[in-house]
Amino acid sequence: MIKSVFKQYSGFSLLRNSLSGHRNWARVWRDPEPKRSYDVIIIGAGGHGLASAYYLAKLHGIKNVAVLEKGWLGGGNTGRNTTIVRSNYRQDGNAHFYEHSLKLWEGLSQDLNYNVMFSQRGVLNLAHSDSEMEKFSERGNAMRLNGIDAELLLPDQIRREVPHLDCSQNTRYPIYGGLLQPRGGTARHDAVAWGFARAADALGVDIIQNCEVTGIRVQGERVVGVDTTRGAIDAGKVGLAVAGNSSRLAAMAGLKLPIESHVLQAMVSEPLKPIIHTVLTSSASHVYINQTDKGEVLFGGDLDLYNSYAQRGNLPRVEYVIQSVLTLFPCLRRVRLMRTWGGVMDMSMDGSPIIGKLPIDGLYFNGGWCYGGFKATPGSGWCFAHTIANDKPHALNEPLSLERFKSGALLDENGAGAFPNAH
Repeated sequence: MIKSVFKQYSGFSLLRNSLSGHRNWARVWRDPEPKRSYDVIIIGAGGHGLASAYYLAKLHGIKNVAVLEKGWLGGGNTGRNTTIVRSNYRQDGNAHFYEHSLKLWEGLSQDLNYNVMFSQRGVLNLAHSDSEMEKFSERGNAMRLNGIDAELLLPDQIRREVPHLDCSQNTRYPIYGGLLQPRGGTARHDAVAWGFARAADALGVDIIQNCEVTGIRVQGERVVGVDTTRGAIDAGKVGLAVAGNSSRLAAMAGLKLPIESHVLQAMVSEPLKPIIHTVLTSSASHVYINQTDKGEVLFGGDLDLYNSYAQRGNLPRVEYVIQSVLTLFPCLRRVRLMRTWGGVMDMSMDGSPIIGKLPIDGLYFNGGWCYGGFKATPGSGWCFAHTIANDKPHALNEPLSLERFKSGALLDENGAGAFPNAH
Protein backbone atom coordinates (compact mmCIF):
# COMPACT_ATOMS: atom_id res chain seq x y z
CA MET A 1 0.00 0.00 0.00
CA ILE A 2 2.78 2.45 0.95
CA LYS A 3 4.69 1.67 -2.23
CA SER A 4 1.63 2.20 -4.44
CA VAL A 5 0.80 5.51 -2.77
CA PHE A 6 4.41 6.64 -3.11
CA LYS A 7 4.45 5.63 -6.77
CA GLN A 8 1.28 7.63 -7.52
CA TYR A 9 2.09 10.73 -5.51
CA SER A 10 5.88 10.98 -5.67
CA GLY A 11 7.52 14.15 -6.94
CA PHE A 12 8.31 12.42 -10.24
CA SER A 13 4.67 11.44 -10.66
CA LEU A 14 3.52 15.00 -9.95
CA LEU A 15 5.96 16.36 -12.53
CA ARG A 16 5.04 13.74 -15.15
CA ASN A 17 1.31 14.35 -14.81
CA SER A 18 1.63 18.13 -14.81
CA LEU A 19 3.60 18.02 -18.08
CA SER A 20 0.98 15.75 -19.64
CA GLY A 21 -1.86 18.15 -18.87
CA HIS A 22 -3.01 16.02 -15.90
CA ARG A 23 -4.38 13.37 -18.29
CA ASN A 24 -2.67 10.35 -16.75
CA TRP A 25 -3.91 10.38 -13.17
CA ALA A 26 -5.48 7.13 -12.01
CA ARG A 27 -9.25 7.37 -11.37
CA VAL A 28 -10.16 7.71 -7.70
CA TRP A 29 -13.60 6.22 -8.37
CA ARG A 30 -15.19 4.41 -11.30
CA ASP A 31 -17.32 5.99 -14.03
CA PRO A 32 -19.86 3.20 -14.58
CA GLU A 33 -22.81 2.99 -16.92
CA PRO A 34 -26.13 2.84 -15.05
CA LYS A 35 -27.60 -0.61 -14.53
CA ARG A 36 -31.25 -1.33 -15.22
CA SER A 37 -32.09 -1.68 -11.54
CA TYR A 38 -30.69 -1.08 -8.05
CA ASP A 39 -31.83 -1.86 -4.55
CA VAL A 40 -31.46 1.82 -3.64
CA ILE A 41 -31.05 4.98 -5.70
CA ILE A 42 -29.79 8.14 -4.02
CA ILE A 43 -30.45 11.29 -6.05
CA GLY A 44 -27.74 13.88 -5.50
CA ALA A 45 -23.95 13.30 -5.41
CA GLY A 46 -23.17 15.97 -2.87
CA GLY A 47 -21.86 15.26 0.60
CA HIS A 48 -25.20 14.05 1.97
CA GLY A 49 -25.95 11.70 -0.91
CA LEU A 50 -22.44 10.25 -1.00
CA ALA A 51 -22.33 9.82 2.78
CA SER A 52 -25.70 8.05 2.70
CA ALA A 53 -24.48 5.61 0.05
CA TYR A 54 -21.25 5.00 1.95
CA TYR A 55 -23.00 4.17 5.22
CA LEU A 56 -25.61 2.04 3.43
CA ALA A 57 -22.79 -0.11 2.07
CA LYS A 58 -20.53 -0.08 5.10
CA LEU A 59 -22.97 -0.35 7.99
CA HIS A 60 -25.99 -2.08 6.43
CA GLY A 61 -24.44 -4.25 3.74
CA ILE A 62 -26.57 -2.69 0.98
CA LYS A 63 -24.12 -2.30 -1.88
CA ASN A 64 -26.35 -2.43 -4.95
CA VAL A 65 -26.70 1.34 -4.73
CA ALA A 66 -26.51 4.10 -7.34
CA VAL A 67 -25.87 7.77 -6.63
CA LEU A 68 -27.24 9.85 -9.51
CA GLU A 69 -25.94 13.36 -10.19
CA LYS A 70 -27.23 15.68 -12.91
CA GLY A 71 -23.89 17.48 -13.14
CA TRP A 72 -20.57 16.70 -11.55
CA LEU A 73 -19.85 15.25 -8.14
CA GLY A 74 -19.89 17.91 -5.42
CA GLY A 75 -20.98 20.64 -7.84
CA GLY A 76 -23.94 21.80 -5.75
CA ASN A 77 -23.93 23.14 -2.21
CA THR A 78 -21.08 20.86 -1.16
CA GLY A 79 -18.77 22.98 -3.32
CA ARG A 80 -20.57 26.25 -2.53
CA ASN A 81 -20.49 26.74 1.23
CA THR A 82 -18.32 28.16 3.99
CA THR A 83 -17.27 24.75 5.43
CA ILE A 84 -18.21 25.49 9.07
CA VAL A 85 -18.68 22.52 11.43
CA ARG A 86 -20.36 22.90 14.83
CA SER A 87 -22.93 21.35 17.16
CA ASN A 88 -23.86 24.41 19.26
CA TYR A 89 -27.62 23.87 19.21
CA ARG A 90 -30.06 24.39 22.04
CA GLN A 91 -33.02 22.15 21.13
CA ASP A 92 -32.46 18.55 22.22
CA GLY A 93 -33.53 17.10 18.88
CA ASN A 94 -30.91 19.08 17.00
CA ALA A 95 -28.25 19.03 19.71
CA HIS A 96 -28.01 15.22 19.86
CA PHE A 97 -28.05 14.89 16.07
CA TYR A 98 -25.36 17.52 15.37
CA GLU A 99 -23.19 16.30 18.24
CA HIS A 100 -23.28 12.79 16.76
CA SER A 101 -22.27 14.32 13.43
CA LEU A 102 -19.40 16.23 15.06
CA LYS A 103 -18.12 13.03 16.65
CA LEU A 104 -18.15 11.39 13.20
CA TRP A 105 -16.19 14.38 11.86
CA GLU A 106 -13.54 13.81 14.51
CA GLY A 107 -12.77 10.35 13.13
CA LEU A 108 -13.77 10.88 9.51
CA SER A 109 -10.31 11.11 7.92
CA GLN A 110 -9.30 7.84 9.54
CA ASP A 111 -12.61 6.17 8.67
CA LEU A 112 -12.40 7.15 4.99
CA ASN A 113 -8.61 6.83 4.79
CA TYR A 114 -8.72 10.27 3.19
CA ASN A 115 -7.70 13.60 4.70
CA VAL A 116 -10.81 15.80 4.86
CA MET A 117 -8.70 18.53 6.51
CA PHE A 118 -10.95 18.83 9.57
CA SER A 119 -9.61 21.69 11.70
CA GLN A 120 -11.06 22.13 15.19
CA ARG A 121 -10.19 25.79 15.45
CA GLY A 122 -13.35 26.66 17.40
CA VAL A 123 -16.55 28.53 16.55
CA LEU A 124 -17.17 31.80 18.40
CA ASN A 125 -20.59 33.53 18.34
CA LEU A 126 -20.21 37.22 19.22
CA ALA A 127 -22.73 38.93 21.51
CA HIS A 128 -23.48 42.64 21.06
CA SER A 129 -25.90 43.29 23.92
CA ASP A 130 -26.67 42.20 27.47
CA SER A 131 -29.77 40.36 26.27
CA GLU A 132 -27.73 38.45 23.69
CA MET A 133 -25.21 37.46 26.35
CA GLU A 134 -28.10 36.15 28.46
CA LYS A 135 -29.35 34.07 25.51
CA PHE A 136 -25.85 32.72 24.89
CA SER A 137 -25.57 31.80 28.56
CA GLU A 138 -28.85 29.86 28.34
CA ARG A 139 -27.78 28.11 25.14
CA GLY A 140 -24.34 27.31 26.56
CA ASN A 141 -25.90 25.75 29.65
CA ALA A 142 -28.27 23.70 27.49
CA MET A 143 -25.32 22.51 25.40
CA ARG A 144 -23.34 21.46 28.46
CA LEU A 145 -26.33 19.58 29.88
CA ASN A 146 -26.31 17.62 26.60
CA GLY A 147 -22.59 16.87 26.94
CA ILE A 148 -21.53 19.43 24.32
CA ASP A 149 -18.57 21.72 24.96
CA ALA A 150 -19.37 25.42 25.46
CA GLU A 151 -17.52 28.37 27.00
CA LEU A 152 -18.89 31.84 27.68
CA LEU A 153 -16.19 34.45 26.98
CA LEU A 154 -15.87 38.05 28.15
CA PRO A 155 -14.56 40.88 25.89
CA ASP A 156 -11.00 40.73 27.27
CA GLN A 157 -10.83 36.99 26.53
CA ILE A 158 -12.11 37.57 23.00
CA ARG A 159 -9.58 40.36 22.46
CA ARG A 160 -6.77 37.97 23.33
CA GLU A 161 -8.27 35.22 21.14
CA VAL A 162 -8.83 37.47 18.09
CA PRO A 163 -6.44 40.44 18.41
CA HIS A 164 -7.39 41.99 15.03
CA LEU A 165 -11.08 42.17 15.94
CA ASP A 166 -12.34 45.65 16.84
CA CYS A 167 -13.32 45.22 20.48
CA SER A 168 -13.53 48.95 21.23
CA GLN A 169 -16.65 50.72 22.46
CA ASN A 170 -16.57 53.07 19.47
CA THR A 171 -17.54 50.47 16.91
CA ARG A 172 -21.06 50.18 15.48
CA TYR A 173 -21.72 46.93 17.37
CA PRO A 174 -19.69 46.84 20.62
CA ILE A 175 -18.76 43.34 21.74
CA TYR A 176 -20.21 42.28 25.09
CA GLY A 177 -18.82 38.73 25.00
CA GLY A 178 -19.40 35.53 23.12
CA LEU A 179 -20.16 31.81 23.17
CA LEU A 180 -17.32 29.53 22.07
CA GLN A 181 -17.50 25.88 21.04
CA PRO A 182 -13.82 24.84 21.02
CA ARG A 183 -14.46 21.55 19.18
CA GLY A 184 -16.12 23.30 16.25
CA GLY A 185 -14.17 24.37 13.21
CA THR A 186 -13.92 23.79 9.47
CA ALA A 187 -13.25 21.05 6.92
CA ARG A 188 -12.26 21.04 3.25
CA HIS A 189 -15.53 20.75 1.29
CA ASP A 190 -14.18 19.10 -1.87
CA ALA A 191 -12.05 16.67 0.14
CA VAL A 192 -15.19 15.57 2.01
CA ALA A 193 -17.00 14.83 -1.26
CA TRP A 194 -13.99 13.05 -2.77
CA GLY A 195 -13.34 11.03 0.38
CA PHE A 196 -16.92 9.75 0.62
CA ALA A 197 -17.02 9.09 -3.14
CA ARG A 198 -13.84 7.04 -3.12
CA ALA A 199 -14.88 5.07 -0.04
CA ALA A 200 -18.39 4.37 -1.37
CA ASP A 201 -17.03 3.34 -4.77
CA ALA A 202 -14.59 0.92 -3.13
CA LEU A 203 -17.58 -0.79 -1.47
CA GLY A 204 -19.32 -1.27 -4.83
CA VAL A 205 -21.57 1.80 -5.02
CA ASP A 206 -22.11 3.18 -8.55
CA ILE A 207 -21.61 6.95 -8.76
CA ILE A 208 -23.16 8.12 -12.02
CA GLN A 209 -22.52 11.71 -13.05
CA ASN A 210 -24.23 13.66 -15.86
CA CYS A 211 -27.40 11.68 -15.19
CA GLU A 212 -30.31 14.02 -14.48
CA VAL A 213 -33.48 12.61 -12.97
CA THR A 214 -36.47 13.73 -15.06
CA GLY A 215 -39.20 11.76 -13.31
CA ILE A 216 -39.97 9.60 -10.27
CA ARG A 217 -42.08 6.56 -11.15
CA VAL A 218 -44.79 5.58 -8.69
CA GLN A 219 -47.17 2.63 -8.95
CA GLY A 220 -50.06 2.73 -6.55
CA GLU A 221 -48.56 4.08 -3.33
CA ARG A 222 -45.01 2.84 -3.91
CA VAL A 223 -41.97 4.16 -5.77
CA VAL A 224 -40.61 1.78 -8.42
CA GLY A 225 -37.80 3.76 -10.04
CA VAL A 226 -36.74 6.94 -11.80
CA ASP A 227 -36.54 8.29 -15.32
CA THR A 228 -33.24 9.93 -16.24
CA THR A 229 -31.48 11.51 -19.20
CA ARG A 230 -29.64 8.17 -19.50
CA GLY A 231 -32.74 5.99 -19.44
CA ALA A 232 -35.18 4.50 -16.94
CA ILE A 233 -33.74 2.87 -13.82
CA ASP A 234 -35.74 0.63 -11.49
CA ALA A 235 -35.26 0.75 -7.74
CA GLY A 236 -36.89 -0.65 -4.64
CA LYS A 237 -36.10 2.50 -2.68
CA VAL A 238 -35.26 6.09 -3.69
CA GLY A 239 -33.70 8.76 -1.49
CA LEU A 240 -33.75 12.49 -2.29
CA ALA A 241 -30.66 14.45 -1.21
CA VAL A 242 -30.62 17.46 -3.54
CA ALA A 243 -30.69 20.43 -1.13
CA GLY A 244 -32.14 23.52 -2.85
CA ASN A 245 -33.71 21.46 -5.63
CA SER A 246 -35.74 19.34 -3.20
CA SER A 247 -39.05 20.96 -4.15
CA ARG A 248 -38.48 20.19 -7.83
CA LEU A 249 -37.74 16.53 -7.20
CA ALA A 250 -40.61 16.05 -4.74
CA ALA A 251 -43.01 17.59 -7.25
CA MET A 252 -42.09 14.79 -9.67
CA ALA A 253 -43.74 12.42 -7.21
CA GLY A 254 -46.72 14.73 -6.68
CA LEU A 255 -45.54 16.00 -3.27
CA LYS A 256 -45.20 19.50 -1.87
CA LEU A 257 -42.64 20.08 0.87
CA PRO A 258 -42.63 22.75 3.64
CA ILE A 259 -39.43 24.36 2.37
CA GLU A 260 -38.35 27.37 0.31
CA SER A 261 -35.22 27.76 -1.82
CA HIS A 262 -33.05 30.86 -1.43
CA VAL A 263 -29.58 31.94 -2.52
CA LEU A 264 -26.91 32.20 0.17
CA GLN A 265 -23.78 34.02 -0.93
CA ALA A 266 -20.19 33.77 0.23
CA MET A 267 -16.90 35.29 -0.88
CA VAL A 268 -13.15 35.25 -0.24
CA SER A 269 -10.42 37.86 -0.16
CA GLU A 270 -6.92 37.64 -1.56
CA PRO A 271 -4.60 35.45 0.57
CA LEU A 272 -3.13 37.01 3.72
CA LYS A 273 -0.83 35.86 6.48
CA PRO A 274 -2.81 34.16 9.28
CA ILE A 275 -4.71 36.73 11.35
CA ILE A 276 -7.95 34.89 12.23
CA HIS A 277 -7.50 31.57 14.01
CA THR A 278 -11.11 30.70 14.74
CA VAL A 279 -14.56 30.91 13.11
CA LEU A 280 -16.47 34.07 14.06
CA THR A 281 -20.17 34.80 13.68
CA SER A 282 -22.05 38.00 14.47
CA SER A 283 -25.84 38.14 14.44
CA ALA A 284 -25.97 41.93 14.81
CA SER A 285 -23.91 42.54 11.68
CA HIS A 286 -25.21 39.39 9.93
CA VAL A 287 -21.83 38.00 8.98
CA TYR A 288 -19.56 35.02 9.61
CA ILE A 289 -15.82 34.96 9.02
CA ASN A 290 -12.88 32.58 9.05
CA GLN A 291 -9.55 32.24 7.28
CA THR A 292 -8.86 29.31 4.98
CA ASP A 293 -5.77 27.11 4.84
CA LYS A 294 -4.71 29.13 1.76
CA GLY A 295 -4.87 32.40 3.70
CA GLU A 296 -8.04 33.73 2.08
CA VAL A 297 -10.45 35.47 4.45
CA LEU A 298 -13.80 33.77 3.84
CA PHE A 299 -17.03 35.47 4.78
CA GLY A 300 -20.74 35.27 4.16
CA GLY A 301 -23.97 36.89 5.24
CA ASP A 302 -27.69 36.40 5.27
CA LEU A 303 -29.88 34.92 2.56
CA ASP A 304 -31.12 36.74 -0.49
CA LEU A 305 -34.66 36.91 0.81
CA TYR A 306 -36.43 36.22 -2.49
CA ASN A 307 -36.96 32.66 -3.76
CA SER A 308 -34.43 31.51 -6.35
CA TYR A 309 -32.69 28.47 -7.79
CA ALA A 310 -29.72 30.50 -9.09
CA GLN A 311 -26.17 29.57 -8.06
CA ARG A 312 -24.89 33.12 -8.32
CA GLY A 313 -24.69 36.19 -6.15
CA ASN A 314 -25.58 39.84 -6.57
CA LEU A 315 -23.87 43.12 -5.77
CA PRO A 316 -26.21 44.51 -3.05
CA ARG A 317 -25.64 41.46 -0.82
CA VAL A 318 -21.89 41.54 -1.50
CA GLU A 319 -21.77 45.21 -0.50
CA TYR A 320 -23.73 44.54 2.69
CA VAL A 321 -21.50 41.65 3.72
CA ILE A 322 -18.33 43.65 3.09
CA GLN A 323 -19.68 46.54 5.18
CA SER A 324 -20.41 44.08 7.99
CA VAL A 325 -16.93 42.55 7.79
CA LEU A 326 -15.27 45.98 7.99
CA THR A 327 -17.35 46.81 11.06
CA LEU A 328 -15.63 43.93 12.85
CA PHE A 329 -12.25 44.05 11.11
CA PRO A 330 -11.41 47.60 9.94
CA CYS A 331 -7.87 46.36 9.23
CA LEU A 332 -9.23 44.54 6.12
CA ARG A 333 -10.45 47.71 4.40
CA ARG A 334 -7.70 47.68 1.73
CA VAL A 335 -7.79 43.93 1.08
CA ARG A 336 -9.03 42.93 -2.37
CA LEU A 337 -12.04 40.69 -2.92
CA MET A 338 -11.14 37.72 -5.16
CA ARG A 339 -14.39 35.90 -5.93
CA THR A 340 -17.98 35.34 -4.84
CA TRP A 341 -20.46 32.49 -5.27
CA GLY A 342 -23.95 31.44 -4.28
CA GLY A 343 -25.49 28.20 -3.06
CA VAL A 344 -29.18 27.26 -3.18
CA MET A 345 -30.45 26.79 0.36
CA ASP A 346 -33.52 24.72 1.19
CA MET A 347 -35.01 26.58 4.14
CA SER A 348 -37.47 24.66 6.31
CA MET A 349 -40.21 26.46 8.21
CA ASP A 350 -38.72 25.87 11.67
CA GLY A 351 -35.03 26.16 10.83
CA SER A 352 -34.35 22.44 11.37
CA PRO A 353 -33.65 19.69 8.81
CA ILE A 354 -35.95 16.93 7.59
CA ILE A 355 -34.63 13.35 7.46
CA GLY A 356 -37.16 10.60 7.07
CA LYS A 357 -39.85 8.84 5.07
CA LEU A 358 -42.17 10.57 2.62
CA PRO A 359 -45.87 9.64 2.21
CA ILE A 360 -45.02 7.36 -0.72
CA ASP A 361 -43.64 3.93 0.25
CA GLY A 362 -39.97 3.52 -0.60
CA LEU A 363 -39.38 7.27 -1.01
CA TYR A 364 -37.18 9.06 1.52
CA PHE A 365 -36.14 12.67 2.01
CA ASN A 366 -32.99 14.36 3.29
CA GLY A 367 -33.21 18.16 3.14
CA GLY A 368 -34.39 21.42 4.67
CA TRP A 369 -30.89 22.09 5.92
CA CYS A 370 -31.07 25.87 6.10
CA TYR A 371 -27.63 27.04 7.27
CA GLY A 372 -26.63 23.63 8.67
CA GLY A 373 -26.05 21.39 5.65
CA PHE A 374 -22.30 21.01 5.45
CA LYS A 375 -21.71 20.52 9.16
CA ALA A 376 -24.28 17.71 9.17
CA THR A 377 -22.74 15.74 6.29
CA PRO A 378 -21.56 12.58 8.10
CA GLY A 379 -24.41 12.54 10.62
CA SER A 380 -26.96 13.14 7.89
CA GLY A 381 -25.64 10.26 5.77
CA TRP A 382 -25.43 7.99 8.82
CA CYS A 383 -29.08 8.64 9.84
CA PHE A 384 -30.42 8.63 6.28
CA ALA A 385 -28.76 5.28 5.58
CA HIS A 386 -30.31 3.81 8.74
CA THR A 387 -33.74 5.15 7.79
CA ILE A 388 -33.57 3.73 4.26
CA ALA A 389 -32.15 0.38 5.32
CA ASN A 390 -34.67 -0.18 8.12
CA ASP A 391 -37.63 1.76 6.69
CA LYS A 392 -37.86 3.69 9.95
CA PRO A 393 -35.85 6.52 11.50
CA HIS A 394 -33.06 6.20 14.01
CA ALA A 395 -33.70 7.79 17.40
CA LEU A 396 -31.36 10.64 16.35
CA ASN A 397 -33.46 11.70 13.38
CA GLU A 398 -36.90 10.70 14.66
CA PRO A 399 -37.54 14.31 15.86
CA LEU A 400 -36.54 15.51 12.36
CA SER A 401 -39.32 13.72 10.50
CA LEU A 402 -41.73 15.41 8.12
CA GLU A 403 -44.62 14.53 10.44
CA ARG A 404 -43.61 17.23 12.92
CA PHE A 405 -45.17 19.87 10.66
CA LYS A 406 -48.49 18.06 11.00
CA SER A 407 -48.28 17.34 14.73
CA GLY A 408 -46.88 20.73 15.68
CA ALA A 409 -43.78 19.29 17.40
CA LEU A 410 -41.50 21.78 15.67
CA LEU A 411 -37.81 22.29 16.43
CA ASP A 412 -37.55 26.06 16.30
CA GLU A 413 -33.83 26.82 16.34
CA ASN A 414 -34.29 30.58 16.15
CA GLY A 415 -30.94 31.86 17.41
CA ALA A 416 -28.77 28.75 17.02
CA GLY A 417 -27.23 29.88 13.75
CA ALA A 418 -25.30 32.99 12.85
CA PHE A 419 -28.51 34.96 12.48
CA PRO A 420 -31.13 34.57 15.21
CA ASN A 421 -33.94 36.17 13.20
CA ALA A 422 -33.26 34.28 9.96
CA HIS A 423 -35.82 31.48 10.32
